[in-house]
Amino acid sequence: MAPGVELGFAAAVGPAEAWRLRSAYFPSKVGGRPAWLGEAGLPGPAALRCGRCRQPCALLLQLYAPLRDRPDAFHRTLFVFACRGGACYRLPGPQGPLCVFRNQLPRRNGTYPEEPPPEEPPPELAAAGPPRRLRCGAALCRICGCLGPHACGRCRRVGYCGPEHQALDWRRGHRRSCEQHAASGDGSADAIPEHNEFLFPEYEILIEPEEPEFLADSTVNPDDEQGAIETSKDLKEQEEFRVTSSTDEETLEAMAKHETEDDKIFQMFKERIAVEPEQIIRYCREGEGPIWVSGENIPEEKDIPNCLCGARRIFEFQIMPQLLNHLQVDSLGESIDWGTLVVYTCANNCGEENEYMEEFIWKQDFSAGSVCLPSGYEAKSSK
Repeated sequence: MAPGVELGFAAAVGPAEAWRLRSAYFPSKVGGRPAWLGEAGLPGPAALRCGRCRQPCALLLQLYAPLRDRPDAFHRTLFVFACRGGACYRLPGPQGPLCVFRNQLPRRNGTYPEEPPPEEPPPELAAAGPPRRLRCGAALCRICGCLGPHACGRCRRVGYCGPEHQALDWRRGHRRSCEQHAASGDGSADAIPEHNEFLFPEYEILIEPEEPEFLADSTVNPDDEQGAIETSKDLKEQEEFRVTSSTDEETLEAMAKHETEDDKIFQMFKERIAVEPEQIIRYCREGEGPIWVSGENIPEEKDIPNCLCGARRIFEFQIMPQLLNHLQVDSLGESIDWGTLVVYTCANNCGEENEYMEEFIWKQDFSAGSVCLPSGYEAKSSK
């Protein structure tokens, strides 16, 4: 990725262009099945279950983020997985219904050629559906595209990550195709549909640098943000004291008009995104940090665990609330929701080429009063 802040935008991809989202083209994308980078050491089904309800997680997005100064990370992708259950998003903070993995390969590897992929797809790839297996032979789940070590007990031709997705596929029609294959030996009915109700909708992520015109339009002072965060505790203590010492109408009215620390930080957030309100990703490894949506639940350094190698983790990118508008997750009950999702990765970028390294993700919600975003930028208020 380039220096400075880069922004990601969701772009619809038609069936004729779906080949661009396959592994051989090193995509950045939202939803669908993972386009795995390396074929060894993939996270297993247990690692991709929600930390709260223990149901399988779906790919939320993957971001191709090579490090040009690291030969061992000539190819590098970050994969974010998310639970489909809205109730699991009630609590802010680390992990929970979310997890993130990093994988990298040198330019010379056993999976991809050294030269860039062609701009036009090979005929066999253009017409192919989602793969049932990796090239190394490992089976993939027919529903989610993650490792599928459990085979259908009847036809033995398709794999699943666990009983939940085997039951879902049985209801979706594998029972009929399984019986057809048993009767005729014809495998044509085993073709995998591109999409199903478990997967998030699929989009390509287009990356663009943040335009410098933001600096001229914004009134945000980084010192103001730091000061707002540092004074959060004092402001809250003052407000608590005022509530307990006097509840007359005049005092309450004055408190309602008081500009709180949350107001300041949310205003900074609105001003920063106003130029490009459709952004779903903000990427800046080893540069400026994330922009927060609230003064509440901002992690301290001690809240971000070191990598298994012992190195500290640093901010790499954040997922913006605008992504929710593309995911079709609204429901009458509880829905998937966040203010921002912030990904921290190993500062040393450790790991051999055959490892998928788990990294750290932090969920911050909007505060109760943060419901007014710039024109063209829709977001859901916190529950």
